[in-house]
Amino acid sequence: MNRKIRDALAGLRRACRRDAGMVTSEYAMGIIAAVGFALLLYEVVTSGEVRAELQAIVKKALSARM
Repeated sequence: MNRKIRDALAGLRRACRRDAGMVTSEYAMGIIAAVGFALLLYEVVTSGEVRAELQAIVKKALSARM
């Protein structure tokens, strides 16, 4: 293989390895966003109005005749 091509491929490999740490930070940001969304959803579901509506839906479903 030509020396210039080998050097170019070696440089490309080094550049790809340098970017490997970005994946971890992306996962961390995704986890933080998911936790934030879960907390928001929990607050909405446990609010008084939503809780009453969910209980009404469950009661109606349990009392339904087939």
